[in-house]
Amino acid sequence: MKRPFRTLLCLAATAVGLVAVSAPANAAGANYVALGDSYSSGVGTGGPYSGGSCDRSASAYPQLWANSHSPSSFTFAACSGARTGDVLSGQVGSLNAGTTLVTISIGGNDAGFVDVITTCTLNDDQTCINRVNQGKAFVNNELPAKLDSVYAAIKQRSPSARVIVLGYPHFYKVPGNCILGLSDTKRSAINSGADALASVTSARAAAAGFTFVDIRTIWTNHEICSSDRWLNSLTWPVGESYHPTKDGQAKGYLVALNRVTG
Repeated sequence: MKRPFRTLLCLAATAVGLVAVSAPANAAGANYVALGDSYSSGVGTGGPYSGGSCDRSASAYPQLWANSHSPSSFTFAACSGARTGDVLSGQVGSLNAGTTLVTISIGGNDAGFVDVITTCTLNDDQTCINRVNQGKAFVNNELPAKLDSVYAAIKQRSPSARVIVLGYPHFYKVPGNCILGLSDTKRSAINSGADALASVTSARAAAAGFTFVDIRTIWTNHEICSSDRWLNSLTWPVGESYHPTKDGQAKGYLVALNRVTG
């Protein structure tokens, strides 16, 4: 699919690991570049959006961080629907030797969870579980090399930059207060796929010497089927579905990023 994070049935595959224990980045005077997919571009906040099909929002965490920290320079390169290959072929061109801070969320679209959600929506519990397990196999066996390539390209172009890898929240609270929709069995299966992605992403980020931020932690009790969700369920326009709301960007992603940058 051309832009999997913008589709009606999109799982922005959940993941990410460890709210940094390393020293905060030097925010003052930073030359900041934001890379990644729609979770970084800000789809789901209701717009308005800029950057054409990249759908960059003024309510996205990179823009909010830049507004509050006044870096020396800020390049918003994140783009809706991006996969690892898109980062390599285009987004890394925004980096240079003077870049001092990079943020990125990537891997959800590569993992193919659009089809996972579609399968889980249209089929029974066991079919859903089987499809999630297929997705996990990709995450464990094929995604590591893709992430390594992205991280190596970032290091090559910006060897002095602090790189912060932000992941994805759990989609569902299980059990939750949703009356309609997927069963708890399906919700748990989807969340387990997100956990697999988090495990792999955190390991590859650590191997590259990058900081890995666990969005799942701060998102607890704000998933779909919670009483205070920061994630859209099925909504209109459909491209906003299964993406963070303005609260998800400001209270989730931005707060998590501030914890490691000061």
